[in-house]
Amino acid sequence: MNLKVYKPGLAAALLYLALSACSSNKKAENKAPATENNETLVQVSAEQARNINLETGKVDKQSISNILKLSGQIDVPPQNLVSVSIPMGGYLKSTAILPGTQVQRGQVLAIMEDPQYIQLQQDYLSAANKLNFAIKEYDRQKELNRTKASSDKVLQQAEIELKNLNIETRALAAKLSLIGISVKRLSEYNISRTIKIYSPINGFVSKVNVNIGRYVTPSDVIFELINPADIHLNLTVYEKDLSKLSIGQHVTAYSNANVDKKYDTKIILVSHSLNQNRSAEVHCHFEQYDKSLMPGMFMNAEIKLDNNKEDVLPDQAIVNFENKDYVFIQESDLAYRLTPVQKGQSENGLTVVRSSLNGKRIVTTGAYSLLMKLKNSAE
Repeated sequence: MNLKVYKPGLAAALLYLALSACSSNKKAENKAPATENNETLVQVSAEQARNINLETGKVDKQSISNILKLSGQIDVPPQNLVSVSIPMGGYLKSTAILPGTQVQRGQVLAIMEDPQYIQLQQDYLSAANKLNFAIKEYDRQKELNRTKASSDKVLQQAEIELKNLNIETRALAAKLSLIGISVKRLSEYNISRTIKIYSPINGFVSKVNVNIGRYVTPSDVIFELINPADIHLNLTVYEKDLSKLSIGQHVTAYSNANVDKKYDTKIILVSHSLNQNRSAEVHCHFEQYDKSLMPGMFMNAEIKLDNNKEDVLPDQAIVNFENKDYVFIQESDLAYRLTPVQKGQSENGLTVVRSSLNGKRIVTTGAYSLLMKLKNSAE
């Protein structure tokens, strides 16, 4: 009897609890999005806004140069690369030259020694003496022929002998000149078994390919010299960017070792011959030579292309958090929403933004202070 009296009351109590639980769940569901939404919203007081010099503005359209980034290395034109060899060969007797040594035009690089140098000087002096005798004999035979004291045949033989000796002497003098011996200063009293090798340019030695005592053939390169006065920057540009470049364009170059030091160059040659990688070479001339720039050094380069109108904000309007970029958009008088954006290139304190922010007020000063307040509040 008692059970029948209390059953309706128990059912009502269970129904109330179930409804209460549903109501609580709905409230929790309604509150969750609000909590997530508040994680990106920061509110400040008027006094806080003044303390952080908070200012807002809108995106602006300005001309920003597109920058083409390239890489390459320092190169030397063929006319500034010199391979030093000796036409007749010989033994290297002495040298004080090491790779990297600065040399001047006419400076002695090495001293060579060989018996053939002696023989060549001997042959020249002998031919020169015979030539002197042949000149006198020809003059004598010409005088005798004038008085008919000798035949025309004898005169002709004297003339042929004179011409042959003249050819031989000139040829030997040319050979001596190739190895640096002047026939004007050569006599039977100063025959030398050594010759000197001189630097043909101002520059520095890049390679030394021999050692003392080694025999060098005419085809061997003894030294390799570089004249760095006309070094240039050889950049690699891909086919899609080739049409953007032209002779005379300004190029800013820098090395990986010293990014802050910029070098001004200009394009002097654009190759339109593509290699198997679908790329071509662009040659740039340095406006001012720097001795720290060495052939073979890798360089980066930036080329400003045509200006375009882009949406820009001041650099300080964009904040970075956890490797993502954001701005604060004003939602009400003193409430600001953290909003992700896509950055473009930066120039002169302005940064291109790829996100649509037209018509919205953006925090331009004090953005990092808002970020700190927002994250501290969240914690």
